[in-house]
Amino acid sequence: MELREAGIGAPILVLSEPSADAVADALAHDLRLTVYTPDTVRALQAAVVAGVKGADREGGVPVHLKVDTGMHRVGAGASEVADVAALVAERAGLRLEALWTHLAVADEPDNPYTAQQLAAFAAARGALERRGMRPVMLHAANSAGAILHPGARFDMVRCGISLYGYAPAAGLVLPEELKLTPALSLRAEVTMVRRLGAGERLSYGLRYSLPADAVVATVPLGYADGVSRALSARGAEVLIGGRRRRIAGTVTMDQLMVDCGPDADVHVGDEVVLIGSQGDQTISAEDWAGRLDTISYEVLCGVGPRVDRRYTGC
Repeated sequence: MELREAGIGAPILVLSEPSADAVADALAHDLRLTVYTPDTVRALQAAVVAGVKGADREGGVPVHLKVDTGMHRVGAGASEVADVAALVAERAGLRLEALWTHLAVADEPDNPYTAQQLAAFAAARGALERRGMRPVMLHAANSAGAILHPGARFDMVRCGISLYGYAPAAGLVLPEELKLTPALSLRAEVTMVRRLGAGERLSYGLRYSLPADAVVATVPLGYADGVSRALSARGAEVLIGGRRRRIAGTVTMDQLMVDCGPDADVHVGDEVVLIGSQGDQTISAEDWAGRLDTISYEVLCGVGPRVDRRYTGC
């Protein structure tokens, strides 16, 4: 709904079933809905019968039927998918636009499970065809599927992490013709600078002790903005003045502090790069992920809603 209100008119696919009380809003905002249970199909048809805004569409409300081919998160099971599809076909005002699935280990090129999932997907497609149902579209590929498994591309792909310029898995060797360039940076400005003596302790818990006299800079980002509280204890750095500077002391809700060393020429208003490049130095989301024992997806998704978004090159 926020995307529609921002003026985006392209088709938007909701990847999980809506709750019954969200169906009307979804239709009113012209969202493509995923289905995989009879109850949701019935809720959609009830909305059509009730004449809710957006339900009266030429050819019927398009839905995408998800089949669980082995990830076991959401989706109709192999023995259920044809019956759910038939229920869609039987309901006036609905139209089966696509059949789709999601791959669990597409970022592991040598794992045979992806081939097994695609075979299960083909079997589900066959089960529908035997009952006279042929969706207009098929889709299965996430970023890893689109990059590493050409047979999974079908009629459309659902690129996620690759749109941000990161590989689907750290250390993954990508095809030579594919170059990914990180598209997101996280930047702030220094809001306070002070000189403190060796041995002074910083932030909550006073766990960080300055090893020498130092210039300490305060930066207005914290864990409420997606800067993990754990980063400071794991030696994470930011870029100020083209140099790496260590986060010093516990990251707080709204702010963090940086040990800039004894002779740093740092001033209020100086740019601080948490993710991105400055001079010849770069800190990536994968760097954060390595320190936090997680994946770049979680780092990027963690950037909070109160962080101002600025789009360049659009």
